[in-house]
Amino acid sequence: MSKPPLYWNKAKKYLSKKDIKMKHLIKKYSDANLTSRKDVFFSLCKSIIGQQISVAAANSVFLKFEKKCRGRINPKIVSSLKFQELKKCGLSKQKVRGIMELSKKFLDKSFNPKLIKNMNDEEAIEYLSELRQIGRWSAEMILLFTFNRSNIWPIQDIGLLRAISNNYNKKYLPPKKFVLDLQKKFSPYCSVATWFLWRSIDNDPIQY
Repeated sequence: MSKPPLYWNKAKKYLSKKDIKMKHLIKKYSDANLTSRKDVFFSLCKSIIGQQISVAAANSVFLKFEKKCRGRINPKIVSSLKFQELKKCGLSKQKVRGIMELSKKFLDKSFNPKLIKNMNDEEAIEYLSELRQIGRWSAEMILLFTFNRSNIWPIQDIGLLRAISNNYNKKYLPPKKFVLDLQKKFSPYCSVATWFLWRSIDNDPIQY
């Protein structure tokens, strides 16, 4: 098991005291923890690829993309690929354009991920969302999985909403007020709550 974020154990104790359902999930799924790849470009590419398609489809496309990059997903390699080469991986035209523009911005340094360290969550989401094909959901995934921010609660995420419905006996979609009340209850460790809720519907830990 990879080393967890520094706040992880404290967060588990906090959430276990706050919520009986969360206490049960934390006890059941303590075999793993949130990890970080610490590679913003890689994670942004994976996020773009995974948009609006199933996990299985995203994994299939990503493997083809990784193979096309010869196992080295970085701005220089990606920028050397032609539009049609990327499209043949199973990417839509919009996603190809998003990934190509992303590699260009990394190379010319018009996007600097190091700046995110000194931003609060909303500032970082706004900065990431300036990138093509990166909306709020994708930005939140980057903050959660790459930067391991502790208080991300992605209320646009279908998996999170389904997990809330399953664990709290709410119909799908769960009432927005209930979702926001959980956010208040779990803060400042919403990222940890999100991770355990995801585990409750998918036994394989998610990683971007």
